[in-house]
Amino acid sequence: MRKTILDCDTVTLDEENGALVIVDQTQLPNRIEMLSLTNIEDIWEAIYLLKVRGAPAIGVSAAIGVYLAVKDIQTEDMGLFMKRFKKAKEYLATSRPTAVNLFWALDRMEAVAYKHGEGSVEEVKEALHQEVVRIREEDIEVCRRIGEHALSLVQPQAGLLTHCNAGKLAAVKYGTATAPMYLGQEKGYGFHIYVDETRPLLQGARLTAFELQSAGMDVTLICDNMVGAVMKKGLIDAVFVGCDRVAANGDTANKIGTSVVAAVAHYYGIPVYVCAPTSTIDMALSCGAEIPIEERSGDEITEMWYEKRMAPQGVKVYNPCFDVTDHELITGIVTEYGVVQEPYEESFQKIFQKAIL
Repeated sequence: MRKTILDCDTVTLDEENGALVIVDQTQLPNRIEMLSLTNIEDIWEAIYLLKVRGAPAIGVSAAIGVYLAVKDIQTEDMGLFMKRFKKAKEYLATSRPTAVNLFWALDRMEAVAYKHGEGSVEEVKEALHQEVVRIREEDIEVCRRIGEHALSLVQPQAGLLTHCNAGKLAAVKYGTATAPMYLGQEKGYGFHIYVDETRPLLQGARLTAFELQSAGMDVTLICDNMVGAVMKKGLIDAVFVGCDRVAANGDTANKIGTSVVAAVAHYYGIPVYVCAPTSTIDMALSCGAEIPIEERSGDEITEMWYEKRMAPQGVKVYNPCFDVTDHELITGIVTEYGVVQEPYEESFQKIFQKAIL
């Protein structure tokens, strides 16, 4: 039987070979290629070049990457081991600036290392290994629970729109924004799903449309500038998007163009739900203006997808990777602990209390 993208783990740890194994998302949809990465430089490059992407998948990859960077260190000197660990952690943290899951996962691994620092180096290594396994397994459960909460917000046969890729390819399984779609498919909801192409890197066209079609869903691909047309025709009942960071006031950073979708949906009275694991909530940032926004090479706009350059030589190019959607445009933020609404800072505190319990 021919392998499909649904048969592949987006990100996993190859225990036998000591490798991070990922789907190379830059090759999709034309070719399914698995990469086996064993050194930290290749893992950094895979995150930076979007071979692995999506906040949850980045977090899992970072945890595996920092573990692989230190698992073969041969020393009993805990001070030397922790120095090497910190260097690896700081290096991986430079790969992407916006996705808070990257830093969340690395900080979580560091906390485990320090917690076991009174033991032997081998004990710390094993603790790090167990934490990698735990982070990956938790991601599956978190996404499933987000899907269940999100599914309660819509009716069977609904028309849903999503932007970028917050699907299986952005996580370990289910995804965030696509989790209700996968669960709805299992329950026979018969959703009609519209997917923005998501320029300039076309994650909607190359990834979301690809994986949802592979799952047998009713998918229609549209250009980004068609969102107003499909909403005006009454084809969209709800918008589900993911995000890479949530500020304390509920502003969210997601792939560029998300704020446009939200603004148009607000105009037409269509609810917008941001699907966000609590790991993406950054209470240290008061609002979206404080979220660092990654800027990428202008080549992604002028020539990346073309046989010949499609813009004049020397033209200035502005290529922010993300934009911020103001919390006023968001109907609710769907977490693994439920759907939260304004006032967001107060609602997040209640969510975190649930997490502790």
